[in-house]
Amino acid sequence: METQTALVQALSAIVGSNGCLITDADTAPFVTDYRGIYRGKSPVVVMPATTGQVSQVVAWCHGHGIPMVPQGGNTSLMGGAVPDDSGTTVVISLRRMNRVLAVDTVNDTMTVEAGVTLSAARAAAEGRKRLFPLRIGSEGSCQIGGNLSTNAGGTAVLRYGSMRDLVLGLEVVLPDGRVLSSLKGLRKDNTGYDLKQLFVGAEGTLGIITGAVLKLVPQPRSTATAFVAVASPDAAVRLLGEARTLSGQAVTAFELISAPALDLVLAHHGNAPSLLPGRHDWMVLIELASAGEAEHLDAAMMEILECGLGNGWVADAAVAASLADAQRFWRIREEISDAQGYAGGSIKCDISVPLSRIAQFINKASAAVLALEPAMRMVIYGHMGDGNVHFNPLRPACRDAGAFLARWHMAVSNLVDDLVHAENGSISAEHGIGAAKRDSLDRYKSQEELELMWQVKRALDPKNLMNPGKLLPSEPTFVVGV
Repeated sequence: METQTALVQALSAIVGSNGCLITDADTAPFVTDYRGIYRGKSPVVVMPATTGQVSQVVAWCHGHGIPMVPQGGNTSLMGGAVPDDSGTTVVISLRRMNRVLAVDTVNDTMTVEAGVTLSAARAAAEGRKRLFPLRIGSEGSCQIGGNLSTNAGGTAVLRYGSMRDLVLGLEVVLPDGRVLSSLKGLRKDNTGYDLKQLFVGAEGTLGIITGAVLKLVPQPRSTATAFVAVASPDAAVRLLGEARTLSGQAVTAFELISAPALDLVLAHHGNAPSLLPGRHDWMVLIELASAGEAEHLDAAMMEILECGLGNGWVADAAVAASLADAQRFWRIREEISDAQGYAGGSIKCDISVPLSRIAQFINKASAAVLALEPAMRMVIYGHMGDGNVHFNPLRPACRDAGAFLARWHMAVSNLVDDLVHAENGSISAEHGIGAAKRDSLDRYKSQEELELMWQVKRALDPKNLMNPGKLLPSEPTFVVGV
């Protein structure tokens, strides 16, 4: 390991002295994760301004055996973007690479550097009357490179897909410093392996994404939004089916919210009034969007709700009469994550199962968790329309957060993950694996899957220098076919 002085001198010669942070005060935001759970150490945070500089930094670290952690906005919920506590790992932050390079309204694509924030990318598209449809709560600080590295999903996956579906081309610095550049805006390219998809969802373990060509879509001319009380998760699934039948491709979002999740948000905002009279066990936030006239979309929403009322699936509903109403509805949904953070003691399970099984899973998992601790608050919410819910049992109001997590975190997580696996689901729908779920993969991935993942890792990063200790569990000793 190089001394810190030699390391900083070498990297400063590449990125300039203002591109290296070395004091504890300066590096602190880069070595602590978003939730303050994972804390590490780094001799230097290096902030290259170009792909060429990233290439040189990575090549130097590779040649000297220095491990690296690529970092975007550091909004990971799984500890995937911070170094360990060894003090030997260089953090490579992409925040200076923040240019929107091109917006092509004929091809409906946008070319960006990896450090562009999601909100800046969306604004650039909107400025040209286009939409970049990824929508997540951290859009003001998360970056496109990180969104790609974690295959971010969000509230519009139901209609537009995740980042894996929204990217057409990538530029990536490989672990030895070579640059794989394929910033093509092609929707059809049948010339072999789709290499860009190796790096989407790889959490920085195979290289550093430095640029991307993203898909754009026309901006919708009208939207309709409703906050709806439903009888049960099963009723919500049935309502979604009718919404799709009655409105075609107009359903953009279908978000489930449990009563404890809503209670948490209302309490966080000083016991603010609910959007609906009375208390309901389950609610959904429905958004329709269309290029057609607003009255047609409004009529479709009313038909959906009338169908739900007639079938006993819907108990009550509030329909947004203005943009301000719609924003108020969405604010309830978007505040759930922060409200949990302020409450403390949340066990986060980001799961997905086939939509046809999601109601059964919620009922079975809730019963199993409450059998362990009947006073747990079942904070369940998320993107039900695409089979993903955030199943986050919260400590009883009278229990200390630290003591509760020490007693129940692993037991509840394993219980929920086992039930997910039994339903052919995934233990991480959109948050990724990082450090938090890394060792769980041994339980839920087959030997063949793990070995193939490690074969890819060995081929691209044989020294295991790129974001070591994340995503992949311990290297298996078996070999495929033996």
